[in-house]
Amino acid sequence: MSRSVRSIRTDSTRSAARRRLSVLAASAAVLLAAGAAGPALALPPADVSAPAAGRSAAAQSAAWNPDDPRLTGSAKLRRSDGDDVRFSFDARFRRDETPDKARGTFAFRHIGKTASGWAKGRIDCLVTGGKVAVTSGIVTATDIPGLKGKRVGFSVHDVGKAGSAHAAGRADRLGYSWAATPGPASTKNLPRCVSSAPFETVERGDFTVVPWDEPVR
Repeated sequence: MSRSVRSIRTDSTRSAARRRLSVLAASAAVLLAAGAAGPALALPPADVSAPAAGRSAAAQSAAWNPDDPRLTGSAKLRRSDGDDVRFSFDARFRRDETPDKARGTFAFRHIGKTASGWAKGRIDCLVTGGKVAVTSGIVTATDIPGLKGKRVGFSVHDVGKAGSAHAAGRADRLGYSWAATPGPASTKNLPRCVSSAPFETVERGDFTVVPWDEPVR
């Protein structure tokens, strides 16, 4: 297969996946048409990080070690159409725990030219290896019909901090479980810690991945 043909097919695949993410905006438009969203759609707060229920922020902070496996940060994706697409994560578990004990929060939103959509939820799994993380969680609040209560997954490749690495043409990358489906609400019975490869590119912001070194058995 020639290089030009491979390039055309790759570009086509990426465009299709990005169109699927725009289902967020299309789904929100249904609410707008029904009058359920009011004059403006609510968006998740800029900082979706929050301590676990029943624990103070100070107590939770003291429970974590710097080398505990985690995925944290927020970023805006690069989009040629001008849409504003952002993701935010605060997911982690202690080094003496297992990935299914991960906890934290996630949020994403898509602000399009005609409508917007958002969702946020609680983390239920995290696996990190090297500078790559795969995480998943249950949506607890959203304006996208049929999405609340469902599991979604994400992947992140932590290339480096914003600055020199980004300026050199390298940036963090992100993927999501609905890349090959019509949208996040269409995925049924998604297992924990499942996502597509991180194919989207970060335009602004930064993600941090701390690897998990599974104890030798």
